[in-house]
Amino acid sequence: MTRRCSLHQSGEAETRTVPGSYFDATYARHEDPWGFGTRWYEERKRALTLAALPRERFDSAFEIGCSIGVLTEELTRRCGQLLSVDISQAAVDRAKSRLSRTSNLTIERADVAEEYPSGPFDLVLLSEVGYYFALDDLHRLIVSIEGSLATNGVLVACHWRHPVDDYPLSGDAVHQAIEEHGGLHRIVRHMEEDFVLEVFSPDPRSVAEQTGLA
Repeated sequence: MTRRCSLHQSGEAETRTVPGSYFDATYARHEDPWGFGTRWYEERKRALTLAALPRERFDSAFEIGCSIGVLTEELTRRCGQLLSVDISQAAVDRAKSRLSRTSNLTIERADVAEEYPSGPFDLVLLSEVGYYFALDDLHRLIVSIEGSLATNGVLVACHWRHPVDDYPLSGDAVHQAIEEHGGLHRIVRHMEEDFVLEVFSPDPRSVAEQTGLA
């Protein structure tokens, strides 16, 4: 996901979180603003994200920033119940239309900087949305995510790495903030020039250790 908003001030910590009105205006101009349904880059990144999940199935998952529901659709095949939210009502409406026949999915409009579900979740997705938060708001969100994870839960974070002046934070800064909180252990890391994909968990064991292979 690549979203642009001219809110940059004098530094990352001083920049305000991107407001929902920006995304509503973006969806008003484009049906699929970031080409989730058409770009090979996005299709490949989704495949890598799904491959990085350390378990085949999850009981209860939470997706932050579902957009029009392309990754959401893939996640429903791996989750017993999935709650997906987006700050834009237009995005929520399109995701609901796309996935209207999916029974294990709830899609809602929500601003996770203001309201966060209690959980527990054994999977939380923070994909290409972390850099839209001011640093203080991101720290509060990370605390909320940590508090909502089950003891065997995982946080999957994936973000664009190229510099974009309009973003409140860089993708690398988002992942650094997650790591610095110290409440979660990184168990997967995939780094490319374009994006970083990491999986964090309260459980430090690798997939092989969790399944008795190591």
